[in-house]
Amino acid sequence: MIGTVFRSSDVSAEDRFDYWRELTNRTTAPSDLSSYHAADFWAEQRLMRLGPVTVWPTSFLPARFRRTARMIRQSDPEEYHLSLVLGGSGLGFEHVGRTDIYRPRDLWFSDTSQPYEVLPPDSQERRVLTGVGLEFPKVLLPTSPERLRPLLGRRLSGEEGAGALLTEFLTGLSRQADALQPSAAPRLGDIVVDLVAAWFAQILDAEADLSPETRHRVLTEGIRAFIRQNLHDPELTPPLVAAAHHISVSYLHRLFQAEGVTVAATIRHQRLERARHDLADPVLLAVSVRDIAARWGFTHPAAFSRAFRAAYGLPPTDYRHQAQGQGQAQGQGQGQGQDQAQVAAQRQAPAAAQNPAQVQAQTLAA
Repeated sequence: MIGTVFRSSDVSAEDRFDYWRELTNRTTAPSDLSSYHAADFWAEQRLMRLGPVTVWPTSFLPARFRRTARMIRQSDPEEYHLSLVLGGSGLGFEHVGRTDIYRPRDLWFSDTSQPYEVLPPDSQERRVLTGVGLEFPKVLLPTSPERLRPLLGRRLSGEEGAGALLTEFLTGLSRQADALQPSAAPRLGDIVVDLVAAWFAQILDAEADLSPETRHRVLTEGIRAFIRQNLHDPELTPPLVAAAHHISVSYLHRLFQAEGVTVAATIRHQRLERARHDLADPVLLAVSVRDIAARWGFTHPAAFSRAFRAAYGLPPTDYRHQAQGQGQAQGQGQGQGQDQAQVAAQRQAPAAAQNPAQVQAQTLAA
């Protein structure tokens, strides 16, 4: 597991906002925090240290963040900050003379050496905001601060190009945090910075600033994203992947050899993982094993069964029966306790039922 988790429900009600404010100011450059909901606050946050990079998926009731010139004089970590908005709308951001409103899949970029203000929506409703924060030292980006200045305080889209890769990677880190090993943290931090550098270079037409290593890692991550998005296609093969990225098949294989895996093995493993997840899902119990296999690109049921058994030690049908049986037993043993826990959670955060971050926290990208 990577990171530590804070839940406001673990703190007494009168201390929740103060505790969260202190935690946030230890995570990022200190700022003045206030909230209309301070007396009955709700928040969840995971803090992931990836070498010199900090990533923090978070969900919280609307709050205002204000970093002043005086605060900068008192403490400046000399970092860049990125915020990715995932849930909630109407969030405002003021920085270096620019003001804009941010909605899901938007990002803002800021400099801890410059004042800023994050403005909550005008409404005083208990609507939970969700997102991912990112901090890293300025010196890690190859592009000069002067060239980056036009991006500060500007609303950036996380739905296209290298921005979409960064968005997927950040949400993926949050989803997989419990399964990741601490030894992988520094490498994951390198990938995050490379994706940011490549994205900014793309926007500024400054690709010449990127090192060969950065280009290599960004290309590899783009290929991995392409594979994840096309697992359902039976024609997803190394030649197709190479053609989609305008590289030779031999160069594609060299990229993955550096990771200690093959392209074909990567595709097969991810298909099997998606099929395994579906087989254990009670919602899909009426869907045949054959159809689940076909859904993830396996066109020959016998070949799928052999590959599944080799990977997980059971034929897919037996695995499904075992997974469904365990799920039913756990459900029977925990039913009343879960009902009570759900009631308690609703009392602590009335908006939680509409909180997209609760889904995000459970499903960050495979």
